[in-house]
Amino acid sequence: MKTRSRGATGRGPDEPLPESISPQLATLASRPPASGGWLWEIKFDGYRLMCRIESGRAKLITRGGHDWTVKMRTLATAVEQMPVDNAWLDGEVVVLTETGIPDFNALQNAFDRRSTAQLTFFAFDIPFLNGRDLREAPLSQRRELLGELIATTSSERVRFSESFTEDPESLLASACRMRLEGIIGKRADAPYRSGRSTDWIKLKCLQRQEFVVGGYTVLTGAKSGMRSLMLGVHERDGSLRFAGTVKAELKPRPLAELEKKAAKLLRDDPPFYNPPPREKDRDFHWLEPELVVEASFLEWTPAGEVRHPVFQGMREDKPATAVTEEAVVDVDEPQSPPQAKGTTRVSPGRADRIISGVKVSNAERIIDDVTRMKKIDLVRYYDEIAEFALPYLKDRPVSLVRAPEGIHGELFFQKHEERSKIPGITRLPVEMHPGHPPLLVVDHHAALIGLAQMNVVELHSWNAVQPDLDHPDRFILDLDPDPELSWQMMVDAATLSKVLLDEIGLKSFIKTSGGKGFHIVVPLTRRQQWEEVKDFSHAVARYMARLMPERFSAVLGPKNRVKKIFIDYLRNSKGASTVAVFSARARSGMGVSMPIAWDELKEIGRADQWTIKTAAARMHSLKADPWNGFHRTRQGITMAMRRAVGLR
Repeated sequence: MKTRSRGATGRGPDEPLPESISPQLATLASRPPASGGWLWEIKFDGYRLMCRIESGRAKLITRGGHDWTVKMRTLATAVEQMPVDNAWLDGEVVVLTETGIPDFNALQNAFDRRSTAQLTFFAFDIPFLNGRDLREAPLSQRRELLGELIATTSSERVRFSESFTEDPESLLASACRMRLEGIIGKRADAPYRSGRSTDWIKLKCLQRQEFVVGGYTVLTGAKSGMRSLMLGVHERDGSLRFAGTVKAELKPRPLAELEKKAAKLLRDDPPFYNPPPREKDRDFHWLEPELVVEASFLEWTPAGEVRHPVFQGMREDKPATAVTEEAVVDVDEPQSPPQAKGTTRVSPGRADRIISGVKVSNAERIIDDVTRMKKIDLVRYYDEIAEFALPYLKDRPVSLVRAPEGIHGELFFQKHEERSKIPGITRLPVEMHPGHPPLLVVDHHAALIGLAQMNVVELHSWNAVQPDLDHPDRFILDLDPDPELSWQMMVDAATLSKVLLDEIGLKSFIKTSGGKGFHIVVPLTRRQQWEEVKDFSHAVARYMARLMPERFSAVLGPKNRVKKIFIDYLRNSKGASTVAVFSARARSGMGVSMPIAWDELKEIGRADQWTIKTAAARMHSLKADPWNGFHRTRQGITMAMRRAVGLR
């Protein structure tokens, strides 16, 4: 006979164990609540699971109500060893990496291969225990009982989902840095209520949800080879809305299984009420809307489609009929009915004024009159992007563009600390730049947040790193277009630039400027001095202009770039600087200078494609660094290169 959990000994088993309990669901929130009284947990990247235990037998039920006990026999055995007479547990089943992070792809692979022995169940609630229906008890009491029960459980397959009471902004930032999905907030005094409510909320690192598959595309003429899945979500009336396409990024075996399932669901007409237009090089295959996938994405467009989706995996634990667009709520505002598609989503309210321990003054001040972005948005951006930006700022002197009255007011260009002390900033010894106050370097997260708090919008960095500021470690070519040129000409020009640099023998990397054009960055080993590098970059610009005079100009001045692109090489002298990778821009829209991979170039639609609202989410969604290999590139300016561009 099993011993009951100590916290449940106050009453006998006088209430029958419910046959089923539907899980409580969290509502997607725009920000943390202003009030206290919340418990915060990590949002696990797995499958929701309800566990029913009675008479020593466990039944494992998915969110959709399916009995998956047989699929998870090892986990069911671990649950059956728990010292209870009867219970319902609520939690999430995951596969953990070696570093303890949930891996959704590994979870799917485990089910695909029928190898589920390594699943881990994180329990976070207990609606029923040893004859007591706990659903009316406050969450804090239920979790106390659950913690006591898990503490007496020997199996590592069943664990307690720890909760936190600290600042949710900092907790969310930490979760995002760890590549977790986000955090869940729960009212500590709330009962357990099946279905969705604002007693449980979720804050995500980037948007992510389930979609119905309504079709797929293949290359015209190809007999097989699923390219992209056509995604849909159900409207309130049950109709299916087309919500964009996502590349079917699956390994050969699961892709073959998906194609086999799709073959059984083929239909003649689209299931969407607003099907996408045909594409000349793609064949469309329509499907009965029964398959469900999960995808992350940057944002919803006004037309109701997802921007830059990334395939995360198939979902078998949720019925297609239940898939809708997740509504975003502000928990501090009165709730209104869901908005019709195409309307603007607005979440006003008071923003939290503490970011990573830094108090943000005038947090609600509008800094961009066009988009109505606030100072708090800028500070949050630099907090979220710090892990990506700092490796490109480390040891590199910076100049700052401050906007105390917003980007439409007066801007101040600052190279030194002046009167206000910047917390966390690195000050270089005066002898590194004789005759001037100390140069500034952003080496730490605290410094980046401190700059944003001091109204710094842009960071411009040198082409050298300390302690050797006399030998540049890169040069930059700024492709600055005539405003009359089409964006396609900019993309073509950037492609040509790479080809020409490749011919010279130089590996290059590209980023959007966040303004009008592209910056091409060429890393160097620190052998040449400033004048030699500047002369060489000027010669490269002239070389490109000679080869393609109808596209490029290497001569400064508006009259010399009519219907052309000026190759600005002037940023390659000592003390000059270029807007840093991931820097925001003091322009309407608050664009960001974003590193991109060369093979992404054709997908870029404008130089300010990413803003302070979307840039961090883009980086978190990528599976590979767009500048992979930048810091390992070793190349110098050789005599052969000099001769190739006309120098002796």
